[in-house]
Amino acid sequence: MNYMKPIPAEEIPIGPEWMYEIKYDGFRAMLTIQQGGTVTLITKNKHDFTEKFPEIVRCCSELLEVLRPFLPLKLDGELVVLNHDRQANFALIQKRGRLKNKEKIEKASLERPAAFLAFDLLETGGKSFHDERYSERKAALENIFQDVHHPVLQYVEAYKNAEEITKAVFAAKGEGIIAKRKESKYIPGKNHRDWFKIKNWRTVDGFLTAYEPKNGYFTVAVYEGKQIRELGSCKHGLDSQTYDTVREVFLQQGEKRQGYYVLPPAICARVQTLDLYEGELREPNFHSILPEAAPEEFTYEKALFDMAMIPEEIEVSNADKIFWPVPKWTKQDLLIYLREIAPYMLPFLQNRLLTVIRCPDGVEGESFFQKHLPDYAPEFLEGIGTGDEKHIVCNELRPLVWLGNHGAIEYHVPFATVESPYPSEIVFDLDPPGREAFPVAVFAARLLKQLLDHLELTSFVKTSGNKGMQVYIPIPPGSMTYEDTGVFTQGIAWTMEEAHPDLFTTERMKKKRNGKLYIDYVQHGEGKTIIAPYSPRKTKEGTVAAPLFWEEVQENLRPEQFTIRNVVERVKTFGCPFRDYFVVQKKQHLQKVLDFIK
Repeated sequence: MNYMKPIPAEEIPIGPEWMYEIKYDGFRAMLTIQQGGTVTLITKNKHDFTEKFPEIVRCCSELLEVLRPFLPLKLDGELVVLNHDRQANFALIQKRGRLKNKEKIEKASLERPAAFLAFDLLETGGKSFHDERYSERKAALENIFQDVHHPVLQYVEAYKNAEEITKAVFAAKGEGIIAKRKESKYIPGKNHRDWFKIKNWRTVDGFLTAYEPKNGYFTVAVYEGKQIRELGSCKHGLDSQTYDTVREVFLQQGEKRQGYYVLPPAICARVQTLDLYEGELREPNFHSILPEAAPEEFTYEKALFDMAMIPEEIEVSNADKIFWPVPKWTKQDLLIYLREIAPYMLPFLQNRLLTVIRCPDGVEGESFFQKHLPDYAPEFLEGIGTGDEKHIVCNELRPLVWLGNHGAIEYHVPFATVESPYPSEIVFDLDPPGREAFPVAVFAARLLKQLLDHLELTSFVKTSGNKGMQVYIPIPPGSMTYEDTGVFTQGIAWTMEEAHPDLFTTERMKKKRNGKLYIDYVQHGEGKTIIAPYSPRKTKEGTVAAPLFWEEVQENLRPEQFTIRNVVERVKTFGCPFRDYFVVQKKQHLQKVLDFIK
């Protein structure tokens, strides 16, 4: 089984003869589904991964009737674990590929399913497509996937515009772009000029500490405090003259230790890499030697900031200013968080009037609300309205990071988009009297889920990021008015209060709540706002309004568990609990709710 392989390139080819696909970080594989339903999954390195990924086999079985007209079917694609639609998690797919124990494989397939992303069609209905043009193969593949709506088997779309896909991949921190010539046939190997891969490189600065003559690699390092921290080894990327010059410095002046030639920090370099995977550079290549740089400039904190790929339009100021004094987290920590969480957070800000809480001097300094566009805002920060009454709308990465750079810590949104007067969701705000009563919020959320399950509603839950919890019910836009949702939320709140009058109250005045949890149904109304999923909070711990899986809502849950320092890693490791939010929104069955209202 021979694969057509893309050729590495530095520049993306431009022109009407090209189409573009997002490159995903996983295992290249061929998925074959036979007439009788037998599924095989063979990687580029000729490993049979069929038994290692039972979720792929199950998915194909579930879709057998939909796919039957196209069988036998052979698809070229990428086997991945997705962080989100445009970014795969290389660490997790690599771990999956190493598993051999059947029980562990089955457990992993259920906890964090992999996906097969099909980008090319090689055979369907007994007909080979190798000699068809790429544009025709792609059209036929898209036709096959018209009725395939499954997270485990997906179609990789083609872009016609190079600038559009470049922006999308940068914003998503994707692995890169594949450029494909429309007229190209499927030619195994690299003996062609039709497919090119352009990596979405991050650049990191460091210094060289060692050279190993046996393999020709230099060790790249940075300072972490006063200690030297190695980031990995690098060999390729320099022209031969520069490489030889650097090597000679190590051989002539270095101290020989266990096969290495070692020097104190002096020679500085800029390195291209795909990621910092478990603290080490992934696929590093030299970009250049930096003769004017001082090694002291290059720290692990700077490396992390460089890896974040802050948009170049943002002129970051006072990055080292302390925003959270107790853990000593800085504005840089906030900006890295916002940049990394953006693909998960932005869908919930999309086309909504945004209100931010700005804390220019951190969470213990003065703060203020802002909902109107400042007159000094850049062009990419959108506004709705006219003159001084232009409301902020944050639809993409640059405005989000710009707002963070101006001290915006909290992000609050209404329940409707600017396109509709009707709510897009119903949200219950469960507000205990203090953090010590958070277990009551957990109990309330679980009770609320039972009521919503009974009404056949799919619900989502998150911490408020402060002391409470919030339960979301996405609804099709235009399906209910605020008056409808008000009747519903009041009815549910009163039902809960009646069932547990010792724990819950719907009393708005704080002094009359007598230490009970307040079920705030009035907050869900036109013009009201709520903290957005994944928004940081103005708390001393740097907490986040964190989406949760329902099975996590247990007695030992605490809001302090979720901070700007761990939520990105959490969502990459376990997936986003709100991932299916907008899919559910379209399909949410409301008949029982409407009957309840009547």
